[in-house]
Amino acid sequence: MRAMNEKEARERIEWLRREIREHQYRYYVLDAPTIPDSEYDKLYRELEDLERMFPSLVTPDSPTQRVGGEVSPAFRSVPHRTPVLSLSNAFTEGEVVAFVRRVYDLSGAKGPLDFVVEPKIDGLSIVLRYERGILSLGLTRGDGLTGEDVTRNVRTVKSVPLRLRDLPGGAVPEFLEVRGEIYLAKDDFARLNEEREAEGLSSFANPRNAAAGSLRQLDPRVTAKRPLKALFYEVREIEMPGNRGMLFPEPGELGFGPAATETGSLDLLKALGFPVPPYTKASSAEELIASISHWNEFRHTLPYDTDGIVIKLDDRELAQRLGSTGHSPRASLAYKFPPEQVETKVLDIILQVGRTGVLTPTAILEPVRVSGSTVSRATLHNEDVIREKDVRIGDTVVLQKAGDVIPEIVSVVKEKRTGREVEFRWPDKCPACGSDVVRYPGEVAYRCTGMSCPAQLREKLIHFASRDAMDIRGLGPAVVDALLDAGLVKDAGDIYTLTAEDIQSLPRQGEKSAEKLLAAIDESRGRPLARLIFALGIRHVGLSASYSLAEHFGSLDAFLEATPEELTQVPDIGPLTADSIVKARSQPSMKELISKLKAAGVKAALAAERPAQKAGGPLEGQTIVITGTLPGMTRQEAEEKIRELGGTVSSSVSRKTSFVVVGDNPGSKLDKARELGIRIVPAHEFVAMVTKEGVLANEG
Repeated sequence: MRAMNEKEARERIEWLRREIREHQYRYYVLDAPTIPDSEYDKLYRELEDLERMFPSLVTPDSPTQRVGGEVSPAFRSVPHRTPVLSLSNAFTEGEVVAFVRRVYDLSGAKGPLDFVVEPKIDGLSIVLRYERGILSLGLTRGDGLTGEDVTRNVRTVKSVPLRLRDLPGGAVPEFLEVRGEIYLAKDDFARLNEEREAEGLSSFANPRNAAAGSLRQLDPRVTAKRPLKALFYEVREIEMPGNRGMLFPEPGELGFGPAATETGSLDLLKALGFPVPPYTKASSAEELIASISHWNEFRHTLPYDTDGIVIKLDDRELAQRLGSTGHSPRASLAYKFPPEQVETKVLDIILQVGRTGVLTPTAILEPVRVSGSTVSRATLHNEDVIREKDVRIGDTVVLQKAGDVIPEIVSVVKEKRTGREVEFRWPDKCPACGSDVVRYPGEVAYRCTGMSCPAQLREKLIHFASRDAMDIRGLGPAVVDALLDAGLVKDAGDIYTLTAEDIQSLPRQGEKSAEKLLAAIDESRGRPLARLIFALGIRHVGLSASYSLAEHFGSLDAFLEATPEELTQVPDIGPLTADSIVKARSQPSMKELISKLKAAGVKAALAAERPAQKAGGPLEGQTIVITGTLPGMTRQEAEEKIRELGGTVSSSVSRKTSFVVVGDNPGSKLDKARELGIRIVPAHEFVAMVTKEGVLANEG
């Protein structure tokens, strides 16, 4: 790092803090990081170094002064008895040597000190409390000072003891608090994703996200279906009968070793019935470096993901005396393994059109093996990423797996360019249907504007026929697929031209099935206006907004002819939603659909009662806004779940908003939430909490 004066350092520190806060938000809140961990670590280390060089510039709100992440609003918050600290990171052997030297200097030790080395488990940190041997409370780490009460869900994890085993002599701690990690084993994670894909659900991105989402289910019976496991590595507090307030038993008191050491604490945990991680011991910096090499070589043989190792001073009494820096203990260190990187070639860049019309670029790669599997493609996310990394077809690129799971292109090896590489050009037309492709202000994604795009049509038809829309019983995904394969429908309006012969020509559709489906189609012609507006599938127009629009305008024609100013006069309809409505109804495909619906006699009656939220649910009293695309769940399904759980859905963010659910490609609602300081919940976490089987289990 070059020498800086205080003015230069202040400017650089302010820039680093902004960058780090943004990446922390994307990683911890949205679970959608945009840079690899190694790049984030470089930024964080640079900030630490500058603040160390210019201590007068350290502020209380600096990322280096923060203990942890965000607390979910869906669970009761409980203060930790003592802060649950994170660990300082090391990335080089030199930093490990410096850590050992620092521990010796601070402790004043003359003889050798022992260290314990454990694999760093990539899961969800958990703190458990036991009273008289019985599990009484389970908390997530939360922000390090306050955690989420997930006791009911923790009880479903089979490797978590509900009752402690008796120690030698029959003793049981009066009070015990331990820390561990909830995780999904690699094999279990693979099977879970296979099952979800077979059920038509979205896959989890990585085992850590899957474990976090599983533990945060609102219904513990859903958590119980997930193959979660746990490992425990720290005795945070213990009180034995007759020795209240004693943090650690005296050496040998329990009859199986010195529990005032890390190794003794692990023995204590095992004796009480807790699973513990494997570990090795080292008595010098040289031995620690050898342990690092050992674990780096064998980490892929472990049943769970690990991105490094944890080094802890074995003497816990001495570690207590050394204290902490405010956010990490001085006697412990996390050494992060460098991500495994390989080179490969970009054979092509293709566009995939999602169900909401988002065009996602994907790099087709020359197959290469990395982090235990063969990779042949990697997402490039959006145009900004392609431009920033300057990825071209034919480039040699550096590839790694983010978190050892998600393939990502780290950089381009520009020295290997031959001049024959081809820059990727975004098309003006959708590759699936030829409709215009647009990038709306404030968004990173390009979208297909075609209402009948075949890449989107299936989901649009399913949405149109869904219960909260036109409620056409019998027109589910399988029948929609059959209709599309037979070429019988090109938009939702064609549903009303189907004949009995058309339906009977489909696989597994007989005379009675045709009669029932035609009757359901005919019945839907009189659905309320709110349901029809919702069925049109206009972006940003959810069920709640549809009812507001129907109540305000009273007829389909009045809604279709309303000016942007008139639209924004409707409660919960802001400029963004109004603009989306105007653009959608100006599309030729939308005009054609409306014309077909009118010709088919779709009347759009006005009378309709808003769906009522259920009283007494876990979301009672909370107003929730959704922005972006949710994994494995449509917008109307998400809104229905919120109401079933007692919450209220709103289409605009205000100071009355309890929290905002943020999915892929969020709009201006996210910016508004940040501006007002409204709590943000990542989409995958929300979907996990209100997943379909959880709601059904509540009803049963």
